[in-house]
Amino acid sequence: MVLGYLFDDKIEAVLGNQIAISSVLVLGGVVLLFADKWFKNPKIDDEKGITIRNAITIGFWQCLAMMPGTSRSAASIIGGMAQGLTRKAAAEFSFFLAVPTMLAVTVYSVFVKTWGKETANPQKGYEMIMASQDHIMIFVIGNVVAFIVALIAIKAFIGVLNKYGFKPWGWYRIFVGVALLIYFYFFK
Repeated sequence: MVLGYLFDDKIEAVLGNQIAISSVLVLGGVVLLFADKWFKNPKIDDEKGITIRNAITIGFWQCLAMMPGTSRSAASIIGGMAQGLTRKAAAEFSFFLAVPTMLAVTVYSVFVKTWGKETANPQKGYEMIMASQDHIMIFVIGNVVAFIVALIAIKAFIGVLNKYGFKPWGWYRIFVGVALLIYFYFFK
């Protein structure tokens, strides 16, 4: 939350730069293609072997995901593998790590950040949510649906990750990143 607060303006500036985001997608894809080769001698295969130092280091790796176009889960999984975790243990830890991270982002977005600074009516997130019954319902339903989809995605992701490794995601990111670079460079 502290780093998000400190870098909020820089992150917002990059959000409007489609070329930078597309380039990060490609770069992240290349990293994923080689991740299994780089970290091929894991020593930790479950959460019991993760030390406080490992967890903090993985948390800092996760901070790379503040850069738009960077996958939070990929950053923390690769960070976990760099700390000696197996692919499966790193993926599971990444999803556990998502809970406090998403909570911090939500608290920041709802209570700290001011939205619409460039408009005549800037508001905190909670003011926007509490503006009407519809906004409250949208907020609640959105969070419930996101939670359910995340649980399903976690199970599917870990299954595919165990079977195929990172290569499918690496190629996917490269394909999407290159397609976006071509689109934004030639057609936008």
